[in-house]
Amino acid sequence: MLPRLLLADDHRMLRQGLRRSMEDEGFEVVGEAADGVQAVQMACELRPDVVLMDVSMPEIDGVEATRQIRALLDTVRVVMLTMHADQDVIRRAINAGASGYLVKDCSIDEVVAVVRQVASGEIALSPDLAVSMLKEANRPLHERILTAREEELLQLIGEGLSTPEVAATLYISTKTVKNHLASIFEKLDARDRTQAVVKAVRMGIIEVR
Repeated sequence: MLPRLLLADDHRMLRQGLRRSMEDEGFEVVGEAADGVQAVQMACELRPDVVLMDVSMPEIDGVEATRQIRALLDTVRVVMLTMHADQDVIRRAINAGASGYLVKDCSIDEVVAVVRQVASGEIALSPDLAVSMLKEANRPLHERILTAREEELLQLIGEGLSTPEVAATLYISTKTVKNHLASIFEKLDARDRTQAVVKAVRMGIIEVR
């Protein structure tokens, strides 16, 4: 018997497309949630086997929603869906209790495979993410002063993007950009964006053309 699914994503079109695709594969989609709070409520009401959970959602994000669901319902598994393979978010999601993680440009076959693995009690990442995390884990410690997302963000800063432009490019809020910058400044002992970029270039963390 295939797992019963709850879909949680603030984009209606994506939910509808995912519903059609998963139902075509024989899964029963028991509901759709448009934000994190609704995802928690519907998980408690419907008791799905697996929640396909977007990371970036209104009210509370997918990571916090996952934490709440897992605290309330230890039999419900969560697979995270995101636009970016952000290893910081992957780690936070797994720490919150997520059992799987997929990037949204993956194939429906990958989604089906991961959902089945997670429903059977396994931890599952899409192949590209698994390779990415393995490479990151094998990098020497001195090369990993910044997280992958911080490097990505600082690279965009080095290319001249403003805070709002970085936020739009990475599909995150300006507040999140500022939080990342504060962390970067502390790690690189930099007083501002310019100094952080200069230090990162000298250390080989980013390249500015």
